[in-house]
Amino acid sequence: MLAKIRNLLGRAPSARLPELPAGQRVYAIGDIHGRLDLFERLIDAIERDDSQRNGARSLVILLGDLIDRGPDSAGVLAAARALARRRDVEFIQGNHEEMLLVSRDKLDAFRSFLKFGGRETILSYGLDPDFVREAELEDLHRAAMDAIPQLDFDFVDSFQKMIRLGDYVFVHAGVRPGTPLDNQLGHDCRWIREPFLSHNGEFGGFVVHGHTITEEPALRSNRVGIDTGAYMHGRLTAIGLQGSERWFIQACEGADGISVQVAAEA
Repeated sequence: MLAKIRNLLGRAPSARLPELPAGQRVYAIGDIHGRLDLFERLIDAIERDDSQRNGARSLVILLGDLIDRGPDSAGVLAAARALARRRDVEFIQGNHEEMLLVSRDKLDAFRSFLKFGGRETILSYGLDPDFVREAELEDLHRAAMDAIPQLDFDFVDSFQKMIRLGDYVFVHAGVRPGTPLDNQLGHDCRWIREPFLSHNGEFGGFVVHGHTITEEPALRSNRVGIDTGAYMHGRLTAIGLQGSERWFIQACEGADGISVQVAAEA
């Protein structure tokens, strides 16, 4: 795993690398999807890494999709709020946070939310599995909305569409090619795949995103995707950035538990 990431960094384009403003360090984390265990291990690794570097201002950016699919979305949201109380953190809204918010008032949206990983989310708030399996949709909707505290709805509703720092653009899914960054639609930022993924030209900044699962970080000349399938592959990835330097940190689930790997650009 570590060798593969090093090879990725070794294949990085030879053109001028994007840079953060002087004195700024960023750790961007891909889609967590309810994997509290991986999130906690990755944050521990980030804090260790951060303490070993110089005194730059350190910021963690969560790229969205904290919830759904994995077993402990409620725990991830609580841990994310706790993290923000003790260090600088910014949150970007993913399509799964959007689905949760829309499902509050729309039964059809709630049905879709359940289909795409929301069932695991409402179970993480303590609903009885037998009830979740057998209840009529309206009854389940009412119980789920009562179980999720307003604090969590307000929290995910506060997440941002996009963050721009220096040459970097941090967003959940991507951006629409040809549209200025200031004019990007929230729906595209949270949902887009094509034509973003296959675009080889400029975006107005180097895009750091999640949303589309790849086995390893997808490093291209104009973007890097860091959704490595926490819920599917047991691998949660962060990219560290400072100046023109970049490195990856992963929390990986294996037969012997969760291990942490760091790959720095040579």
